[in-house]
Amino acid sequence: MRTKTAVILQRFILLLVVALLIFVFQYAWRALPIISGYSAKMTCSCHFLAGRTVESIRAEELGSGPLHLASVAVSKDDSSATASVFGMASRKAIYRRGLGCTLVTGITETAIRKQPLPAMVQLPPDTGYWPQGNRLADTLPAGIQTEKLAAAVSNAFLDKDPQKPVRSRAVIVVYNQQIVAEKYGDGYNSAMPLLSWSMAKSVTSALVGILVKDGKLDPGAAAPVAAWRSVKDGREQITIRNLLQQSSGLDFEENYKKPTDATDMLYKEADMGGFTAAHTLREAPGSRFYYSSGNSNILSGIIRSAVGEKEYLNFPRERLFQPLGMRSMLLEPDANGSFVGSSYAFATARDWARFGLLYLNDGWWNGQRILPEGWVKATVTPNPVAPMGEYGYQFWLNAGKRYPALPTDLYYADGYEGQYVVIIPSRKVVLVRLGQTANDQFDFAAFVQQILEALPPQ
Repeated sequence: MRTKTAVILQRFILLLVVALLIFVFQYAWRALPIISGYSAKMTCSCHFLAGRTVESIRAEELGSGPLHLASVAVSKDDSSATASVFGMASRKAIYRRGLGCTLVTGITETAIRKQPLPAMVQLPPDTGYWPQGNRLADTLPAGIQTEKLAAAVSNAFLDKDPQKPVRSRAVIVVYNQQIVAEKYGDGYNSAMPLLSWSMAKSVTSALVGILVKDGKLDPGAAAPVAAWRSVKDGREQITIRNLLQQSSGLDFEENYKKPTDATDMLYKEADMGGFTAAHTLREAPGSRFYYSSGNSNILSGIIRSAVGEKEYLNFPRERLFQPLGMRSMLLEPDANGSFVGSSYAFATARDWARFGLLYLNDGWWNGQRILPEGWVKATVTPNPVAPMGEYGYQFWLNAGKRYPALPTDLYYADGYEGQYVVIIPSRKVVLVRLGQTANDQFDFAAFVQQILEALPPQ
């Protein structure tokens, strides 16, 4: 009897071991290419665009969780970065002039390198005053408590717990059209482009707005996605506004703690917008708010179709970045050549401040209307199905008092690990904070509140 029981127990344990091995293999099959893809892409962009060392990238961007398992290397010969995990799942990202870095996936490297590049533009010397140029005024607006403001900015760089570094890299305070405070972390400076993560969504929204101004897009119209034109499954009813407000209804999972639609899109798919558009509906368009990077990349594909292939690569620079004096900003494309409208914009802190100032000024810049009349108002109009009215056109809102101590008219571009461009019209303020703070440890509300307390009340 004991022998029979022991045999059954051994078989049971064997089955558990086999099941565990199958699970581990399946997880590794999905996860390792994502880990190495993320590591290659991040290393490539941070090195070739921001000029950072591989050592700093490995220590900060790749220093925690499963990412530390990746081995990375940079090649100056072909401007690329590679990564693997224990020698497996090797991935490569390549740098191209004017486009930044692209992860090689779904399309051969040769084919990607044959894609066209943006036109080279010779810009005049930057000698002008802010905001068109980078020269700052010698005097500050009246009423600013300068010592209190300096302390508030410095607080954003303090590590209260050495085991949980804040890693603030840049903070800029714009008040009444002027930069009134600016600070950078060790190793960072005003000339260094830094990654947006999801602040790119807000840039994508601005590009949609420009095309609305041109009469090429209508927010209330059905989204002009080729894959949806002949279907009768509900996707043909998704509007551009649904995509802007994150209520498309698509069955897309936005979760970065495990392999999901979002991680597959960013690190396994050549055509990110096309990948998302192929998803079926989970609910009726416009019926539920669900934040999805896939929606933003569908918008990027719509922009590409509306602009046309001939002008597409130059469109963001010619219609948005260059008029604002944003010399550093660029959008990185996926392997299919569409800008990754959800995640991959690089710019200096000052250029991010310029972007915020455009919205503070209702879409006007230097006497020129960049965004259409009413676009900023539409942007800050809460999505009616967002539980707290917390989202507009690819911007987060405080209209529903998500942050009770902060002004109701505050709205902001928000990126992973604490990237912020904050616009507060009632206080004539734009704030920029860039960094790499894990696990939502940066106290956004306290940061904004401390800054506002040092500025004149309105």
